[in-house]
Amino acid sequence: MNEALNRITELARRVGRNVTFMEVCGTHTMAVSRSGLRRLLPANVKLISGPGCPVCVTDTSYLDAAIELARRPGVIVTTFGDLVRVPGSESSLERERAAGAAVRVVYSPADALALARENPDKQVVFLGVGFETTAPTVAWTIKKAAQGGVPNFSVLCAHKTMPFAMEALLKDQEVKIDGFICPGHVSVITGAQLYRFIPERYGIPCVVCGFEAVDVMKCIAMLLAQIAEKRATVEIEYTRSVNETGNPAARHLIAEVFEESDAGWRGIGVIPRSGLAIRPEFARWDAGQSVTFRESKPHPGCRCGDVLRGVLTPPECKLFAKVCTPTNPLGPCMVSSEGACAAFYRYER
Repeated sequence: MNEALNRITELARRVGRNVTFMEVCGTHTMAVSRSGLRRLLPANVKLISGPGCPVCVTDTSYLDAAIELARRPGVIVTTFGDLVRVPGSESSLERERAAGAAVRVVYSPADALALARENPDKQVVFLGVGFETTAPTVAWTIKKAAQGGVPNFSVLCAHKTMPFAMEALLKDQEVKIDGFICPGHVSVITGAQLYRFIPERYGIPCVVCGFEAVDVMKCIAMLLAQIAEKRATVEIEYTRSVNETGNPAARHLIAEVFEESDAGWRGIGVIPRSGLAIRPEFARWDAGQSVTFRESKPHPGCRCGDVLRGVLTPPECKLFAKVCTPTNPLGPCMVSSEGACAAFYRYER
């Protein structure tokens, strides 16, 4: 740890200017805050959080659609726990459950499929939220439902992919990014090749990073070294799990069940080709076919969108730790276990 910090200090001095690195993974967000890493870094090295929390980037219209489904008789909505407390326009899945709706927390989409088999008289909807990391498991479950003839199982899909969001941030005039701390979990599936276009097209260094504090420190040193040496490429710090090509079988499974689509990202808006939609041949298991996505807006004072773009840190939001707290969250960044506001509230207040 001390060796990595000394290396960072030396390289920051060589760089001789302010640099800002963005992490785009919620697990990194928590690791940075939990370890107090920001307080250890040289004054000219700044870390900001990006759109790496899948629950946080899910827009309000999706949540409203999920709430609409939960209100229907004979429907069981299944979801990972983080999504239950995220507020929609007027309610949340937690409030709907308290009012009698069948909202169940599951640990995998396979659990939701099993629930559908056990309850053939109910429609079981799984809320498919996440990046390339979780998309293969959802794709596998949809295939199993199709192969096993389970017509009462479906997925409300909001899966997203990372590269186009990273590119959108680089085009954002309000955001200044000198290097990306790239997500380890996503990269296990996609491989480091996913980010090659960033240094080639924009001259921005990228390093795929593991999840321990020492991983993050090594990653920062690798980014600083690229800047000091006036080069930009994709490097892998997380070599124990990530390679160049990733997991071809998982990528094939994603491509078999999903196709590219435009997707709405909280704080950024619609990013072309950044989403995954269920292919027409699996339309019977697409819950989005039976629900209307209406334009919805988050709480008027919530700044989650700006936090996700790296425009401001959570304490710069006027509601942070005052009106908006873990017991009374006004936005997903305070709810999710990977949210920047939750991380700052717990470790950096």
